[in-house]
Amino acid sequence: MGKRIIQQARGKGGPRYRSPSFNYRGKASHRTQIKAPFINGRVVDIIKCRGHSAPLALIGYDDGEFCLTIAPEGIRIGQTVGYGADVEISSGNSTQLGNLPEGTLVYNIESKPGDGGKFCRASGSAAKIVSKLDNKITVMLPSKKKKVFDGGCRASIGIAAGGGRLEKPLLKAGNKHYKMKAKNKLYPIVSGSAMNAVDHPFGNARSSRKSKSKPISKNAPPGRKVGVVGARRTGRRKK
Repeated sequence: MGKRIIQQARGKGGPRYRSPSFNYRGKASHRTQIKAPFINGRVVDIIKCRGHSAPLALIGYDDGEFCLTIAPEGIRIGQTVGYGADVEISSGNSTQLGNLPEGTLVYNIESKPGDGGKFCRASGSAAKIVSKLDNKITVMLPSKKKKVFDGGCRASIGIAAGGGRLEKPLLKAGNKHYKMKAKNKLYPIVSGSAMNAVDHPFGNARSSRKSKSKPISKNAPPGRKVGVVGARRTGRRKK
């Protein structure tokens, strides 16, 4: 009998691969919606959270609500930030995409109005508003891919703080180990073709061929469903 492959072990959702969210400082998102056109807030604290690559800012608003959100570049404790439809185009302020002009840099963009923010949340990341058509806003993400958002989706103006984080080398595998352990990410990642045949469907050392990688059916059993699963086509796309 073979072993359970890593894909199966991770899918079970056991403590070995579950994110230790009880060690995180909280959920980083936009504050609740308001009916007023504008409200001021003050940065109370800047917090480091092991569950986020960017630092977090704790903001206390004039209505008494406190919000933990992704901090922008250049923010400081005591700084005043705004939220609402009538905010200035200034770093740290938050509003709906439909209220911002083309060319504005934004981060922590909502996928759907009210979900708190899903895109461009990593340290140093920012997206650019490319075009506006009716209530559809086209945004260029850091990957250069263009995505269309609803005009009611909220975003923060500026660039997420913590840029340059990846420029410092880790130097040791041990440093990488503890970095990945903080979020319970899979490390090290080993190629299936480098494993033994008992550990992975692609693994073998019986020939010069390094793996048995090939497209597999969507109906394959769990221990075999790896690689190109249910591929509609393979090979180079002819122009």
